[in-house]
Amino acid sequence: MTMKILSLLLIPLVGFAISKSAESVFDFVVKDIDGKDVQLEQYKGNAILIVNVASKCGYTPQYEGLQELYETYKDDGLVILGFPANNFKGQEPGTNEEIKQFCTLEYGVEFPMFSKVSVKGDDQAELFTYLTSQPNSDFEGEIKWNFEKFLISKEGKLIRRFRSNVEPQNEEIVKAIEKELR
Repeated sequence: MTMKILSLLLIPLVGFAISKSAESVFDFVVKDIDGKDVQLEQYKGNAILIVNVASKCGYTPQYEGLQELYETYKDDGLVILGFPANNFKGQEPGTNEEIKQFCTLEYGVEFPMFSKVSVKGDDQAELFTYLTSQPNSDFEGEIKWNFEKFLISKEGKLIRRFRSNVEPQNEEIVKAIEKELR
């Protein structure tokens, strides 16, 4: 009888541990562009700009602006994380190797790039399920297009979100980054 009661008490605890949802982006492990596991926890203490990117999009030239932003603020604690996605009209058809080569040769990208993921739909990567459901001062919900930007606090929480048409050097993005870096 005691064993049965103990079992009934443990079942909810096991269920809680399994269904525990992420509390910050630092709870995620993702694959880098070379296929190696990266614990996002390694970026703790940095302001992070997560961007879903694509190589054959009208917004692709934003790679240049993202690289400039990274160069300007990396020593102050900004990290930009690029996640290629092929969710919008097949604008990221390449392999991870092809994407890496394109970003390096065409735009001199030095910020961390990750393996191609899905940023919406039934196969949406868990990180993006988390990001698109987090409250913030801008908007929630699914990603509308390539090059949406998510500004993450040093504590791993989503604090701002910007649509694709907001350029990386836009005053609103720069001010939000500078505020988080202070």
